[in-house]
Amino acid sequence: MKFLDQAKIFVKAGDGGHGACSFRHEKFLEFGGPDGGNGGKGGDIILEAIPNLNTLIDFRYQQHFKAQNGRPGAGRNCTGANGDDLVIKVPIGTEVTDETGKIVIADLTHKGQKYLIAKGGLGGRGNDSFKSSTNQAPRRADPGEPGEEMFIWLKLKLIADIGLIGMPNAGKSTLLTAVTKARPKIANYPFTTLHPHLGVTMVDGKEILLADIPGLIEGASDGIGLGTKFLKHIERCSVLIHIIDATETDIINNYKTIRSELEKYNTSLLNKPEIIALNKCDCVPEDELFKLKEKLQKVTNHPIYFISGIANIGLKELFRATSIYVQSAQQEKDNS
Repeated sequence: MKFLDQAKIFVKAGDGGHGACSFRHEKFLEFGGPDGGNGGKGGDIILEAIPNLNTLIDFRYQQHFKAQNGRPGAGRNCTGANGDDLVIKVPIGTEVTDETGKIVIADLTHKGQKYLIAKGGLGGRGNDSFKSSTNQAPRRADPGEPGEEMFIWLKLKLIADIGLIGMPNAGKSTLLTAVTKARPKIANYPFTTLHPHLGVTMVDGKEILLADIPGLIEGASDGIGLGTKFLKHIERCSVLIHIIDATETDIINNYKTIRSELEKYNTSLLNKPEIIALNKCDCVPEDELFKLKEKLQKVTNHPIYFISGIANIGLKELFRATSIYVQSAQQEKDNS
């Protein structure tokens, strides 16, 4: 399944049914009078967040959604049937904005959360509604009201507990493969990962969701490489694991580069809990590893762990440390 994290769609709620203009005509009934019924209400359009979806690819093939119109009224005071509502299913974490993409209309972050995006039009009144002592034979019937319509943007921000960030080829996909059943593409060249991947791992009997974000390079905020278009997927993460390739010659510059691109994209990302993982530690002598750790500790106060995704070294310790942040964030969410 291809990954698509934003889509522009058009939604149109159902129009209300027209009111009827009718008069009662029966044998032996001298005074029939008006009996036109009201029209039915048009169907609403509702967005619903559901699990087991992590892409908006379905909206590439269908961009127009229209709810059912209300049925018109009829004689004998028959009211028209209401139009059926149209429920559009979207992934959890979908943000809904207006046509400009700047005004947030709704943010669907919970399973089963619904939002009425377009309201159906009311049905028109039949002529029976207008009869009175002074107007006993009204010939007026109102048309139904039009349903709301608009263009909207659906923007998916993946809901994950942990976000994996780092330079290209730092080993993010290898780590995701080592601890989850996700199988992202792994190869010895930059930008192997072209879109985020999700995976679930177990830490002390609890499920934790990981998101592998495509690698960043210097100038990503200006569109170099894959740019920063996927960084929105770590905005909801409880903690970030910053993976650094311990075999690189200048790990300090690599670390500062990623932090700089995060700041240019959204300064709030710098305030997220972060754990640094020096990856490929099995390829570096132990004394060199501790020297690298000392260098990093001069530029950051975040905890540092030695790991190897391919050799499965230090992974349990790393994820037990991250689970503390995840549980803390969950408690804050429950209390709020």
